[in-house]
Amino acid sequence: MNSRQASWQTPLLVVIISILAVIGLSSYVIINPGEAGVLSILGKARNGVLLEGAHFKPPLVSKVDFYDLTVQKFEVPAQSSTKDLQQLSASFAINFRLDPIQVVNIRRSQGTLQNIVSKIIAPQTQESFKIAAARRTVEEAITKRNELKQDFDEALGQRLEKYGIIVLDTSVVDLAFSTEFSKAVEEKQIAEQRAQRAVYIAREAEQEAEATVNRAKGQAEAQRLLRETLTSELLQKQAIEKWDGKFPQVLGGNGAVPFLNLDTANFSTARSQPAP
Repeated sequence: MNSRQASWQTPLLVVIISILAVIGLSSYVIINPGEAGVLSILGKARNGVLLEGAHFKPPLVSKVDFYDLTVQKFEVPAQSSTKDLQQLSASFAINFRLDPIQVVNIRRSQGTLQNIVSKIIAPQTQESFKIAAARRTVEEAITKRNELKQDFDEALGQRLEKYGIIVLDTSVVDLAFSTEFSKAVEEKQIAEQRAQRAVYIAREAEQEAEATVNRAKGQAEAQRLLRETLTSELLQKQAIEKWDGKFPQVLGGNGAVPFLNLDTANFSTARSQPAP
């Protein structure tokens, strides 16, 4: 009899110990740093968020959902019409984190982080971009991009705050325009380049004309000074300095006196010989 009892008591004891171990392990939960937990008992979320550390929970009938409290980043596309009815599309990189105090409400209303992004952040990003884009024209969206972002940040922060989502920073990853506007901008740039080229050519022609006038004035002034300083004595002196000592063979015409080209060496020899 004792051997029979021992044979079935030992497995029963093992089962009891295993059940107690499972119950003991499931009666507490550990929340790591950067996390928050929401305790649900029989499918109903309990008030009070579980922060980092060890927490008791009823075994077998309770469940803890974990939420990451660190900074999250998602890229969300958005489209809108500007004040002048031009289509404007953008992609925003949004850095956010969950408010620990609101985690229980987030669990009750939204559930998972994926639901938060798809059901809250994405549509609110779209609405916030519509508000910011509708306040300015498409050209102002380009030239005043910082102001566009400020309006977007303000609208998005106010909308997400009531859902327990804290927006830390946003950045415009891409800003695109309609094909018609891009073509108009390109044509405008080409026209501006042509206008600048025409102004440059006109300015260059004006400078060249001014330079021609200045050169003409300089030449006229030089000729005037030359006439004032040119005298007969100076002309005679310059002619003598340039003369090579040879007479031309014939100079005449219209009553001009002819000159003979005399060999000065022979002329000097003839003067040195005595007369016969």
